[in-house]
Amino acid sequence: MRRELSSYFTVGLMTLSVGAVTGATIPDPADHSIKQFLAQDDTQHPYRASRRLEAVNGGRRGWLEATTEYTAVAGFHYQVTAEGGSKYICNRVLRAVLEGEREAIAKGEVARSSIDQVNYAFQPHGVDTDGLANVLLSPRRKERTLIVGTLFLKPADGDLVRLQGKLAKSPSFWVKDVNVVRSYERIGGTVVPVSLDSTADLRFLGLATLRMTYAYSEIDGQSVEQQSDSGTYAPRR
Repeated sequence: MRRELSSYFTVGLMTLSVGAVTGATIPDPADHSIKQFLAQDDTQHPYRASRRLEAVNGGRRGWLEATTEYTAVAGFHYQVTAEGGSKYICNRVLRAVLEGEREAIAKGEVARSSIDQVNYAFQPHGVDTDGLANVLLSPRRKERTLIVGTLFLKPADGDLVRLQGKLAKSPSFWVKDVNVVRSYERIGGTVVPVSLDSTADLRFLGLATLRMTYAYSEIDGQSVEQQSDSGTYAPRR
């Protein structure tokens, strides 16, 4: 039971990868957005970023800040720079999130959660009141790294704005109703994740929440200012 809190948060990270999707056969206002999304480079770009992670479960709260770096050759590495609050949350949950990401990338497991035709069926679902094209995601397998939910894309260029949904399979008997919202921005010409919010119902422990934000200093070997293509980028704390 002590491992369940960390395992639920770790699987939330397995929704990072964005791969190629397939076009729809039924005309829909979101069809163009999917085609644009298809045309984008789906390679994981090297980066350096600082992250802040915060988690709450009942009366226990903790936060952690870390520098993170990824390259195709070296993989993912992190270094904790500051932390506070519950030692249990910091050690058993927040460090476990970063370690889980490192191990998944090292083992080549990210592909199993990539948003692509192998893992998902896609259904355009029009444009919502916020002006974003909606694409429904249906996992081809019932796995805890896949999400039943919706992609929100910019209609004109297919840029991914948000991924929102529920894990296709609970991590274990002890964890249920895992919901994930991941937000993206185009920074330095590249679409990258900027925040992750996740909640789950833990049996006997109640509601658990996680929030993680990113602040990028380098993408593709180039220094970047904290500004997105649509305006100033300031991760919420």
